[in-house]
Amino acid sequence: MRKITVGIIGTGFIGPAHIEAIRRLGFVEVVAIAESNLASAEKKAYRLGIPKAYGDYRELLQDPDIEVVHNCTPNYLHFQINKEAILAGKHILSEKPLAISSVESAELVALAKSKGIVHGVNFNYRQFPILRQLASMIQRDDLGHIHLIHGSYLQDWLLYETDYNWRLAPEIGGASRAVADIGSHWCDTIQYVTGKKVVEVFADMATVIPIRKKPIHQVTTYSQGGIAVDYEDEVIVTEDYASVLLRFDDGAKGVFSVSQVSAGRKNKLNFELNGSKKSACWNQEEAEKLWIGHRDQANEVLLADPALFLQEARSTIHHPGGHNEGWPDTIKHMMLHFYSFLREGKDPLTEQANFATFEDGHRSMLITEAILDSYTKEQWVRVKMTMG
Repeated sequence: MRKITVGIIGTGFIGPAHIEAIRRLGFVEVVAIAESNLASAEKKAYRLGIPKAYGDYRELLQDPDIEVVHNCTPNYLHFQINKEAILAGKHILSEKPLAISSVESAELVALAKSKGIVHGVNFNYRQFPILRQLASMIQRDDLGHIHLIHGSYLQDWLLYETDYNWRLAPEIGGASRAVADIGSHWCDTIQYVTGKKVVEVFADMATVIPIRKKPIHQVTTYSQGGIAVDYEDEVIVTEDYASVLLRFDDGAKGVFSVSQVSAGRKNKLNFELNGSKKSACWNQEEAEKLWIGHRDQANEVLLADPALFLQEARSTIHHPGGHNEGWPDTIKHMMLHFYSFLREGKDPLTEQANFATFEDGHRSMLITEAILDSYTKEQWVRVKMTMG
């Protein structure tokens, strides 16, 4: 069987994760990468065992051997590269956010549809098998009417004033940081699991560390411990923290908090759903467990196990019970769904995708913008529903 050929643009933290996940599929091959210069691209290509290296992403887009492009670059480059990839006739899988503004993301949705391109956004948390199980339980009305939705996404990688990363700069990362970076994952996961849409928001935000120590010379994120570094002061305007009240399209209420300055929390995306029959709670750092709460009987903890899953969720889990699937597996599941859709020749205009698409990426942009608008105005703001 002929393999689907792929080019990766950007090989920082997330690019190699895409490559590793793709290689686990068997029927897809990464044949090229592009970096900001040829020397860097050749070094990364050698290290990752990839035959072609480009110092300009436009050269990769012109390569006729490449069918699919993965955009793994910093946020401010997403729109232009996604647009050029579509115009080059390449199917596209983009990191989030899809763009820097909803005007840009709406344009990408419309353009992808007009060209018949298969398009995806790497909202990978929805790909945990136990969340497909929970979504199926909700569809079967196991929890009853869900009236409360609450949770948080907490990290500590920006806890110290000496912690610095390109995401802190709005000209590179965008006007929002914590909400756009991790709050977007929380909102996408909740909307996927419950089938509800966020329609109105009321936000409070804070820059906990308004002046940070920026390394004068580049330091790799997460790995500066023990290295002597010279710094300069940098004024920070994007948020370290936010809490957002939510209203959903069926009248349900919710609230979530995001923080990148919560000591001890490495990557804690968690939520609780309170329904008229049962509650359910999930924590990404213990991803194989789903807590189910009852009023009149003992509470339960369901472990990820295909033998215990509902029939419609069973195909999403690929290992026996006790062989826990983690964060890298969610990216692999995303790739499997995306490339199976492509291999089977499905029409993105008429067939439902079982992965996040540009429409989901655009909806995420609209929610982020509504949150920023709400914080500025100090009032409830409705989420625009334009889809491009």
